Amino acid sequence: MGKLITTSKPLILKSKLLCFSLLYLFTTLFLALYTTLSQSKCFFRSSPLDPIQNSLFSYPSSYGEHKYAVSTSRSTCSSPVYFSDYLVVVKEIDNWHKNFSAYSIPLRYMQKNADSFGGNLSTLVRFSYFDHQNDNKEVPCGFLKKFPISDSDQISMEKCDNVVVVSAIFNDHDKIRQPKGLGSKTLENVCFFMFVDDVTLMGLEHHGLISLNSIDYKIGVWTLVKVAKVDLYENPAMNGIIPKYLVHRLFPNSKFSIWVDAKLQLVVDPLLLVHSLVISENVDMAISKHPYYVHTMEEAMATARWKKWCDVNALKVQMETYCEHGLLPWSPSKKPYVSDVPDSALILRKHGLRSNLFSCLMFNELDAFNPRDQLPFAFVRDHMKPNLKLNMFEVEVFEQLTVEYRHNLKRIDGNNSTNKKVSPSRRTKRAHQDLLYVNSSCCGRCQKYLSTMWGEEESNH
Repeated sequence: MGKLITTSKPLILKSKLLCFSLLYLFTTLFLALYTTLSQSKCFFRSSPLDPIQNSLFSYPSSYGEHKYAVSTSRSTCSSPVYFSDYLVVVKEIDNWHKNFSAYSIPLRYMQKNADSFGGNLSTLVRFSYFDHQNDNKEVPCGFLKKFPISDSDQISMEKCDNVVVVSAIFNDHDKIRQPKGLGSKTLENVCFFMFVDDVTLMGLEHHGLISLNSIDYKIGVWTLVKVAKVDLYENPAMNGIIPKYLVHRLFPNSKFSIWVDAKLQLVVDPLLLVHSLVISENVDMAISKHPYYVHTMEEAMATARWKKWCDVNALKVQMETYCEHGLLPWSPSKKPYVSDVPDSALILRKHGLRSNLFSCLMFNELDAFNPRDQLPFAFVRDHMKPNLKLNMFEVEVFEQLTVEYRHNLKRIDGNNSTNKKVSPSRRTKRAHQDLLYVNSSCCGRCQKYLSTMWGEEESNH
């Protein structure tokens, strides 16, 4: 009979070389997995125990607030944003709030009764306000005609004295989506205001979210402000420009603001965003770089090509006006500005002289031409004095801070019936030949811009 052999250790563990090999393998796999996961996000919390509130509002299934999300293809991040601990951020922003008067230099605004909200200012008049060396000089900044909202809404907006998150929906163009990831003290320090028109309100009533007989409208964290069409712009997009660029005038006591296009859902706490992207960077404004374009002319050409603004002749006039007055393509000499074209769907501001002046000058250009705000962006930024301190963060970061959705495919008409949205019949207006050729020379006033831009592009290939 054979002997039964016993051992205190498995045979596989008697080989030291094998043990070390397995340890090395598992360690390498762990580090590789950790590195992959770390690069897949563009923001990190310093503490996993930040207080996060649960969902604050439940929509009826018919509303479909999470339909038509736009997928994000990027899986890595080259420049992550680090967040401080939530409670530390709350304390720092509260201290900033208390001491704000020590940092703030007021900007004086032009007051008069004009025939239009923006004043129909000429080119030379608008540009004369870019150099703001005299603090006593009044700057045109909209509101030259009454903004058509109720007195109660105006009082409510003036009470918002810390951080305000602002959005707008006109012509029932988007859904109202609730922000995610709010900390337990955020609603004590942050106001959420959504500007809407009658068409949007009818859509919300159709889904049972509001009653038009109410005095105040509120959906989740959002306070709705009804804007009457009377005395404003025929184009709903231009009406949306008012809260987007004149937020410091609508909320005169707020210290910081975040503009969020209604196509976006904010998924990071606003206090963390303001602290990380504005306060920690010591800037006046934070905005994402455009995912594709660096030069203003690239955006102008895309605007015409994709019919984002159908009056191509007016676009040509606008760009040649800027070229004539010194618009240049982006180059390393413009640093610390890293691009001439932003993605303006998310804008964070510290309200102060520089950011308020930039917003006023931007609004005046949009009022003069069209609501495509990426076109005057670099011209205003590069020509205004004092210079704007700007944080243009990576597109990867923007995609982690928000979820983007497509615009409404349906809308509610006046009879509360649901119809497919049909774009009005718009015919593209071609550019006049004399804008392309001056004395038989190509490209007119933008010839220098285009030759420099194309020369840079050719040298990069």
